Amino acid sequence: MAIRSVWTRTRLTAPSTLLLSQSRRSLSSQSRQNLRLTSPLSSRHLRQPIHGSFRRAYADAAPAPKPKKRFRALRWASRLTLLTGVGLTGWLAYSIYTLGHPVEQVEPDPDKKTLVILVPLPGTGWGAISLLKKLDTENYNVVVISPRNFFLFTPLLPSCTTGLIEHRSVMEPIRNIIRQKKGVVKYYEAEATKVDFENRLVHISDDSEIKGEVSNTVVPFDMLVVGVGAENATFGIPGVKEHSCFLKEVGDAQQIRKRIMDCVETALFKDQTEDEVKRLLHMVVVGGGPTGVEFAGELQDFFEEDLKKWIPEIKDNFHVTLVEALPNVLPMFSKQLIDYTESTFKEEKITVRTKTMVKKVTDNSIEAEVTKPDGSKEIETIPYGLLVWATGNAVRSVVRDLMNQIPAQKSSRRGLAVNEYLVVNGTENIWAVGDCAITNYAPTAQVANQEGAFLARLFNTMAKTDDIERELKKLSAAQAVAKNEEERNKVFDEIKERQKQLRRTKQIGPFQYSHQGSLAYIGKERAVADISWVSGNFASGGTMTYLFWRSAYLSMCFSTRNRCLVAFDWIKTKIFGRDVSRE
Repeated sequence: MAIRSVWTRTRLTAPSTLLLSQSRRSLSSQSRQNLRLTSPLSSRHLRQPIHGSFRRAYADAAPAPKPKKRFRALRWASRLTLLTGVGLTGWLAYSIYTLGHPVEQVEPDPDKKTLVILVPLPGTGWGAISLLKKLDTENYNVVVISPRNFFLFTPLLPSCTTGLIEHRSVMEPIRNIIRQKKGVVKYYEAEATKVDFENRLVHISDDSEIKGEVSNTVVPFDMLVVGVGAENATFGIPGVKEHSCFLKEVGDAQQIRKRIMDCVETALFKDQTEDEVKRLLHMVVVGGGPTGVEFAGELQDFFEEDLKKWIPEIKDNFHVTLVEALPNVLPMFSKQLIDYTESTFKEEKITVRTKTMVKKVTDNSIEAEVTKPDGSKEIETIPYGLLVWATGNAVRSVVRDLMNQIPAQKSSRRGLAVNEYLVVNGTENIWAVGDCAITNYAPTAQVANQEGAFLARLFNTMAKTDDIERELKKLSAAQAVAKNEEERNKVFDEIKERQKQLRRTKQIGPFQYSHQGSLAYIGKERAVADISWVSGNFASGGTMTYLFWRSAYLSMCFSTRNRCLVAFDWIKTKIFGRDVSRE
């Protein structure tokens, strides 16, 4: 009986197997003594009482099964997510810290060339900001001239008109950018009124409300980048400039926002006629490009998500119409996405009037020439409460004056003609980027951004080339006065090395635009995207494309500050809705 007690506490080792064969025998004291010596068990175990049967003893002696490794992938995914979150938080904190703590800058060197950059009136400046961000300002004495001391992220400007995003969230102060550069960059808040090509002077004028003793002066330059953009084109149509709202800068977005609420509140005024109510609540957008399409979608969202909820009296009369002279909207997109956009607008109850050309604008209606399916044309009057003009670019006066000074620009009509290095034809030290430059590419923000980055590389390369050529001159002089052949050979080796560097530096090629694709928001949390791939274009539309549209625009914002503000505005609007106050 005692052996059972031993077996229940012992694993099936070699000594315990021997004891099992003697389980039916009686054990002498000597055997017990031998058992204590051979068994790994202590005497305490031998004195324990017997429990259970043989099968229970075997079960107790068998090794316990190892627990199965479940959810291993989930655990690793959670750890990876945690590490990613910590890393992004650290990167965000570092970015915010560096933005708020700029380093000391190198003062301008009078011996270096003066590079003047002209920024457009609305302060958009995609080419200029791309140039400034990538330019090594230690190589030049950089001067920036702009009538607005901020850059504007125009792709999100339609969202500002309805209060989805606050206008300051898409504005990046010029001072924030130039203060982060290694070399000091001078900035003058002024408008460039004239460029003196022969004398290398830029005439500037202070157009602010508060003026000092000097409000007009000149800025000399060795190198000039003209990036003043273009102004709104009215195509000579009477009444457009006087009665339309444009969508180029922050003031335009604020004006549209006030006009929308003015129309709504005036339509609800006591004893207003039914026809007048319908006119006031009819919002017309002229231009079927990305800006016009996105604004129409944002405006319809504003009505569906907020206006109709807080002002239900207008739900039967509020209407959005998109007018386009071409046969379809978004002509730069694929046919598949054009059809998807038009069907989505139809679902959202946005009227699309294609083949409709505006001929005249009054304070309450537009006269348009409509082409019917049979090819016949007729004049139609379309009443409106709000008219937004979102089509066409025109040459600014300062660009036109510069074109008149350069004989090689006489035949140019739409802007400054440039060569493959963006040098203005007929000049050697003037470059042009953005909407004011005539290239083989469409005047879009994407093109201007790549042009600015190209000029930054070009100017950085030119500075390195000048430094190497100066060193070569010094080495040539040193070789001429060398005292012995060993010293001459040493200088000669240095000259050969500098010449290799010079050849590598001068190998920068001409500007080549790489189209990354086109994006447009079409309302109802849907977007369309025509993305360029190696094997061709990829067309997509819907809610997932809308999420891609948001993430793409968020990543394209000028700084971490802008990204945080825009993301907070989206979250705030999702929780509280848009503000329906007038201001």
